[in-house]
Amino acid sequence: MKTYSFKKEERLKSRKLIETLFREGKAFSVFPYRVVYMPVDTLPVGKYPVQVGFSASTRRFPNATDRNRVKRLTREAWRLQKQELYEQLQAQSRKLAVFLIYTDKNIQPFSTVQSKISVILRKLAATGEPPVPPPATHS
Repeated sequence: MKTYSFKKEERLKSRKLIETLFREGKAFSVFPYRVVYMPVDTLPVGKYPVQVGFSASTRRFPNATDRNRVKRLTREAWRLQKQELYEQLQAQSRKLAVFLIYTDKNIQPFSTVQSKISVILRKLAATGEPPVPPPATHS
């Protein structure tokens, strides 16, 4: 059974972990998001292999209502699509800390946000795959 919830334990709230994430984590961009992620072993023991944080810049969105809307749209898109990533990480017994930063100056429609989040989820799922050895050549 799939559950589409977004529980408190899935939120990235530890200041120490967030600082480490921004200092040592890897990053990639999928416009309008900048994604910072890092494999971790210290996540609290639980059934959630990912802790995720969301943010939108005060400089780009001076009104708190706009910032909150962007974060709400992003959280909703994440909540509805995270299942596949979670299953993959659990199968590989890996854990990730992820932070999504919204970088656009305009609020994108939900359909756009959803498609971008699905691209991000696929990229995150692919980040920890062991490298595929090159095919052996017979001489």
